[in-house]
Amino acid sequence: MNLLIPTYIFILGLVLGSFFNVVGLRVPMKLSVVHPPSACPHCGARLKAKQLIPVISWLVSGGKCGFCKTSISPVYPLGELATGFLFLWVYFTFGYSWETLVGLLLVSMCVIITVSDLKYMLIPDRVLLTFAPLFLLLRLLYPVDSIWDHVWGLLFGGGVLLLVVIVSKGGMGLGDVKLFALLGWVVGLPNAVVAFLMAFLAGTIIGGLLMLAGVVKRKQPIPFGPFLALGGLLAFAYGSEWIALYLS
Repeated sequence: MNLLIPTYIFILGLVLGSFFNVVGLRVPMKLSVVHPPSACPHCGARLKAKQLIPVISWLVSGGKCGFCKTSISPVYPLGELATGFLFLWVYFTFGYSWETLVGLLLVSMCVIITVSDLKYMLIPDRVLLTFAPLFLLLRLLYPVDSIWDHVWGLLFGGGVLLLVVIVSKGGMGLGDVKLFALLGWVVGLPNAVVAFLMAFLAGTIIGGLLMLAGVVKRKQPIPFGPFLALGGLLAFAYGSEWIALYLS
């Protein structure tokens, strides 16, 4: 087996994962993603090139800043590793196809959204508007089946969460509605139904475990974007297979 391409894709995921962390943390605050350069969040010291190597720099430094020795959150290397492995997952799932490109873009958007929503409970329009034209073009050129499946997926994704927002009287943000509408366009119908079910199942299970552990309190809002992202990714890769299995 040729390991060159998978290795390259994994390293690409690590590098981009580091950048996605920056985007997810800065864009919601309306900051530039390129200026100022990366610095220690505690002492403000500008990081050198050797301190910007994904995962490795964090391991070598023992998870501490090289200047002030303050502990650096493991969220950064975990985000990089997650992106790398998700890139590999897409490649091994779809191989040499246009769906691989769609999948890599989908993972990229989902990682950024997850970082942003976990940190600020906000899904920035700028992120969605950056990816939307790419997904629109790719699905117009390479629909999974019929282009109308993607149109109905968009309407279902936006419509069902908008209904949830109305019924819950603001219990969910409009950012979630826009995100799921875009996910619905990407995966199409009926896969958007799978994404919806997986997102709410994951949210219920993980939310329940967090309450049992005392991490969150009852009725305390938790970010739902990561669950929508998870549901979208699962539906993108396995939705058709799961539906066929269910119907059989």
